This record gives sequence, C-alpha cells and structure tokens, in this order.
Amino acid sequence: MAELITYSNCPSCGSASVFAALSAKDYTVTGELFEIWHCDDCSGRFTQNIPILSEIGKYYQSANYVSHSDTSKGLINRLYHIVRNYTLGSKRKLIQKITGKEKGSLLDVGAGTGAFSNAMQLAGWNVTALEPDDTARKNAAAKYGLQLQSPDNLFTLDANQFDAITMWHVLEHVHNLHGYLQQYHKVLKPGGRLVIAVPNYTSYDAKSYKEYWAAYDVPRHLYHFSPKSMEILGNSKGFTLVDTKPMWFDSFYVSMLSEQYRNGSGNLIGAVWNGLLSNLATLRNKKRCSSVIYVFAKK
Repeated sequence: MAELITYSNCPSCGSASVFAALSAKDYTVTGELFEIWHCDDCSGRFTQNIPILSEIGKYYQSANYVSHSDTSKGLINRLYHIVRNYTLGSKRKLIQKITGKEKGSLLDVGAGTGAFSNAMQLAGWNVTALEPDDTARKNAAAKYGLQLQSPDNLFTLDANQFDAITMWHVLEHVHNLHGYLQQYHKVLKPGGRLVIAVPNYTSYDAKSYKEYWAAYDVPRHLYHFSPKSMEILGNSKGFTLVDTKPMWFDSFYVSMLSEQYRNGSGNLIGAVWNGLLSNLATLRNKKRCSSVIYVFAKK
C-alpha cells in the first residue's frame, strides 16, 4: 500500500474549517479518484490522501505529460508548443519590467525541459534552474545544453542573491509548500520579485467543467488556489502582492483537455467557446482567469 498524506487542517493556512468539495479523476496516468477539499477560511482547496513525495513519481510517468516529455504529439500538445513559443517572450518582458532590470539573476523553480530558463539565459540573465524530474532534466540538457539542478539545492543557496524567482505552474506540485516559500524569502534580494503562476479554480472555465476541469490534475496538483488564498499565503511568508496578470491562453488549453475528459473526445468548438467565455469574464475581473500570475514583492 502506498503511504498517503491525509490532512485534517488546510495545508495552506492551517485552518480546521475544511470539508470535502468534490472528487476528480486522474485522467493522465491511473484513472484513480481523489477527493478535493475546501477551506472556508482562506478559500484554498487541496487534494486529500495524496502520495508522499517519494511515491508520487509514478503519477508523472506519462508520455503525454508535456512539461516533462516535451512531446508534440496530438493537436493539444502541438498548440501548447505554438503558444509557448509566443509566451516565452512575454514572460521575459514581464520579469524585466517588474524587476526594472534588462539583465539580472533569476531562480527558475520547476524548470521542466528548460524553455524559459534558456530564453532568460539568452537574454543575458544569470539563471539557476531547479527541476525534480530526471526525464525533464535530460531533455533540457539535450535540447538547450542546460544543467538543471535538483530542487534540494534550493536549501543550499545563499541569502539575498536573486532579483527574481519564477514558478510557472509549479507551486501546486510542491509537497514542502511552506519550506519553499520561506526559502524564497531568504534568497530573494530586498525588493526582489517572486512570480507564481497557478491555475485558478474560481475561474469561469473551472466552474463550467466542475470535476472534469483539467487543471485540477489530481494527484499531481496538491493544492488548488484562489486569488484570496494566494494572497493570504504570500503575506504569511513575508511577501506583499503587488500585481496579478491573466494567462489568456490557459483557458483554451485547459478547456480543450476538459472537453476530452468530460466527453471522451475533444470538442474543439465547445472548448474554444468556453475558453472565450472565460476570458470575457476575465476582462471584467482579471482574477477570474483560468490561470493567474501573482507578482509578490519581498517585504
């Protein structure tokens, strides 16, 4: 039997006001069902009965897990690569804008196959990149010549050395949630910026697809953040939320996967329509986006 983590308190804020909200299926690897619980205090959600860190690796072993395999097979993954090539430039410009630096020092955590780290290095940044998955690290070395480090190295880094720290759809995967954020505060320079992009379960597309919403991605996604819960979590670790940015393309990508999960086949028209409706809702409130970029400043 696999060893599981069962929470009686919210893993984000510590509140005991938690209850089961829904069940979602692992559509990527095992087909298992996992409960998702809700916290009444911070409004965050979390996956219940998750595998411990040493045993969760099997849930990532899929050729379709694009952030590790870098696969371009299938329409959705081809579109993912087209969009990623566009968004790499916008991410670089965002980091330069919020730090006020054309070049600087960057810590990229959960670097995947290294596309963003490589883009920042080509722009002249001094990049330290961490990635837990062996396959992803090998792909990064083969594709970009990058030597990604183990995430354990995070806790050996010196204080006050980075202008920016980035986590692009990574924080929801991290077992040691509070330890990571505390270390980020230590290694970030005074006035430095912590950039965290995560799915938003309060988005229009999440409410539309419910348990079929692909960004629940259980059990790989250990936490499911709302804008309120992210701000509370960041503030508790010595950060001030200074800005939020919508990730416009995520609503379409997630809707396409969600259509597959709900209907057994991709309904491209339905996915585009739901993605469009989600983004229209975001025009009125950018915190309604399918995924949100949170920009934190070190207090």
